Amino acid sequence: MVAPVPTPPVPTPRRSIARVLPTAPLAALVTMLVFTGVLYVTELVDQVTNLQLDYAGGIVPRELSGLDGVLWSPLLHGGWGHLTANTLPFVVFGFLAMAGGIGQFFAVTATIWLLGGLGVWLMGPSDSYTIGASGVIFGWLAFLLARGFFARSAKQILLAIVLFAFWGGMLFGVLPGQPGISWQAHLFGALAGVFAAWVVARADRRRAPGSGAA
Repeated sequence: MVAPVPTPPVPTPRRSIARVLPTAPLAALVTMLVFTGVLYVTELVDQVTNLQLDYAGGIVPRELSGLDGVLWSPLLHGGWGHLTANTLPFVVFGFLAMAGGIGQFFAVTATIWLLGGLGVWLMGPSDSYTIGASGVIFGWLAFLLARGFFARSAKQILLAIVLFAFWGGMLFGVLPGQPGISWQAHLFGALAGVFAAWVVARADRRRAPGSGAA
């Protein structure tokens, strides 16, 4: 009986979390520009309709009628100034968060979007409504700051240091005290981002138990 020729082991893929930039940077950039375009079109419609979208789509804490704001509020902004202030970090952080692939990006974003919004709904001040993509932005930033440490990736930690040097001051936004600013959205978005980084790192380690980080 002739023994079959053994097949060489399939190389274990490197963990996606160790990447710094998306594998397809142009496609990632186009995706973020389209996503940003949706925000601008939404704001235009909101302005034309006398801010009806803001009132209908904001998160109203602990009110069932305001629970659907968890889904819609990150798409809405309190005017053009609010939106333009969010645009650069929205594009940069979202682009960098695609380093693990588009599927991982959507999973991470959904986690931040939903958990951050639910945190605002549970803990936000009564008789208020919360709108804006800041919670998602804080979530992406926290994800990018934390994932290198969970993955033990030198490149990701270096990226985290650079991001912290430029945008670390944003993290003070998780503290109360700024009138008209939902620190709850910032705080729970950031916590959701750290949680997403931990989940992604665990999932990558299970998928590629013998791989190393770079």
